[in-house]
Amino acid sequence: MLERMVNNSDFGKLILRVTVGSLMLFHGLNKLQHGYAFVTQLLVQAKLPGYLSHGILIGELIAPLFMVLGIYTRPAALLQVFVMAMAVYLVHTKELFSVTEHGGYALELQALYLFGALAVFFFGAGRYSASHGGGLWK
Repeated sequence: MLERMVNNSDFGKLILRVTVGSLMLFHGLNKLQHGYAFVTQLLVQAKLPGYLSHGILIGELIAPLFMVLGIYTRPAALLQVFVMAMAVYLVHTKELFSVTEHGGYALELQALYLFGALAVFFFGAGRYSASHGGGLWK
């Protein structure tokens, strides 16, 4: 019984999916409450269309919610990977090869979100999800 409990990859997928998704959801809720106009400015400075900033609501609210619930988990995770890659490009490029004063990687939080979402993309939702792990994009 202990072996079956320990060798439960679906439970591990649930933990990863809910953790990465729910923690990103806090960022989206913050932007929904306090605005995200600064993202428009960053996009324009990078010579990208400012209207792309509205994608932040999809990438930081809808996609994480889908990940937590296990609905279209792989596309949602891939969208979150894209959002994090854009965040690094637009905001954190100067810190890409930096460490903090305590010796940690300067972008460790961003890296955890990005690679955590990438792992969810490759693992899928698992059995403990609204989609019950069925289908390629679930």
